[in-house]
Amino acid sequence: MGFKGFFEGGIASIVAGCSTHPLDLIKVRMQLQGEAPAPPQAAFQTLRPALAFHTTTGHVHPHMGHISLPPPPPPRVGLVSVGMKIIQQDGVAALFSGVSATVLRQSLYSTTRMGLYEILKQKWTDPNSKNMPLVKKISAGLIAGGVGAAVGNPADVAMVRMQADGRLPLAQRRNYKSVLDAISQMAKNEGVASLWRGSSLTVNRAMLVTASQLASYDQFKEIILEKGLMKDGLGTHITASFAAGFVAAVASNPVDVIKTRVMNMKVEPGMVPPYSGAIDCAMKTIRAEGPTSLYKGFIPTISRQGPFTVVLFVTLEQVRKLLKEF
Repeated sequence: MGFKGFFEGGIASIVAGCSTHPLDLIKVRMQLQGEAPAPPQAAFQTLRPALAFHTTTGHVHPHMGHISLPPPPPPRVGLVSVGMKIIQQDGVAALFSGVSATVLRQSLYSTTRMGLYEILKQKWTDPNSKNMPLVKKISAGLIAGGVGAAVGNPADVAMVRMQADGRLPLAQRRNYKSVLDAISQMAKNEGVASLWRGSSLTVNRAMLVTASQLASYDQFKEIILEKGLMKDGLGTHITASFAAGFVAAVASNPVDVIKTRVMNMKVEPGMVPPYSGAIDCAMKTIRAEGPTSLYKGFIPTISRQGPFTVVLFVTLEQVRKLLKEF
């Protein structure tokens, strides 16, 4: 397979990533619900209000002894409402904010993971039965996903920030012109290390997604063909890929929520960061918003992961057919 596997996987991933980008953007916006821009007055206030655990949120009137509470957070809205709000505020084109970062991310992350998975799959497949045990499929996915995520993390950070930018007040927006501009500004203003912010989360998520997505697709496809439920064609590819997308969404959503928040946090010079790390972010999120907050954005996640996985594998199978003779 060699280079061919990387090329086929890269083409399929870019097509799938671009076609489902609006759903990914909505997912990011929904995962950030419950967070509000940090007030700049003091270091301890850099925690988002929904995640701040200090006892000075109310104001005591010196004469009346009246405590005025801060305004309640805005109500959480659903998939369609978030999409419509984006269109009303910034136009239809805003649904493709950060698409250049998606292209770069898929070119780096998905090309690497898809190609590496195919190499490991070839090496670990039984030459007689032509099948690979599920445990080895999962292992191949974990390895391929981890390596791919490490390679593509800068583009992932840029994509999250570009997608989240529209939810900020105009004065606080980063206004990146492109993915390269985003990467350049992050490296200049926050240091090169900021390009790998949340990399441990990215790697963990990618390992879960790749292992669950690629391994389950191959497994579902094998079961369908072995039991004679369908022939090896479009119907089998769509069925197996949609099932794989659901498995990947369930497995990865909690890590994805934390990854999005850590990558999107704004760290001011000399100020305390909103989160000290992934565990801190997870604990603050759960305490402030409940355990179910880790599945915030699940509807757009599955709405995006399902079509993404279908487009990914259907495109991949077609590209393989076209390049079969090469």
